[in-house]
Formats: sequence, structure tokens, C-alpha cells
Amino acid sequence: MRKSFLLMFALAFSCCFGTAPAAHGQQPSADNGRKVIKRVSPEYPDMAKKMNLGGTVKVIAVVAADGNVKKVEPVGGSPLLVQAAQTAISQWKYVAGTESRESIELHFTP
Repeated sequence: MRKSFLLMFALAFSCCFGTAPAAHGQQPSADNGRKVIKRVSPEYPDMAKKMNLGGTVKVIAVVAADGNVKKVEPVGGSPLLVQAAQTAISQWKYVAGTESRESIELHFTP
């Protein structure tokens, strides 16, 4: 229960602070203290374009000590957009440090 509360707090915090614009109608939000040194923008899915589908995708990225993303866990968002977000975020690179879990939001705008 406490873990769920902390996760919800982290997501609420990231919703309110630290939105940085990105190309192609997506805006990533990943301001948890660990700096992203390589950010890959997600490819907007063709089906989502046809449906004029936008929205926010929330994920937790498990980042290894070397800065590579080990795993991307979906928290919320349209399944069409979640897959694009996971594919892109798995290619991100962070500054080296201790293993961490980073809360990330991507905002897709049609």
C-alpha cells in the first residue's frame, strides 16, 4: 500500500512539474533528479493518427547503474500510444548512478 502511495505521489509530482517540449507533438516529462543524456522521441503510431488519438502515457523506467534503461513498465495511457512510448524510452540513456526507477510521462497531441 505504501509503495502504491509513493508511486501515485511521484506521478502526481511529475504531472505538475518539469514538462519539456519535444518534437512531433509529444512532450516528455522526466524530472526525477536523474538527468537524461539521450532522449528518443516516440514514433506516432499510424493507427493513432487515423483515429486522431492523443493523450498522456505514464510509465516507470527501471534504469541501471550505467544509465541504460533496463525495463519500461506501463502505468497508464492508451495501448496504441503505450507501445510507442515503451519503444522510445527503452532507448533513452541517463547519467550513470545507482539503479533507479524514473517516472515518465509522454503527452501525445494529434
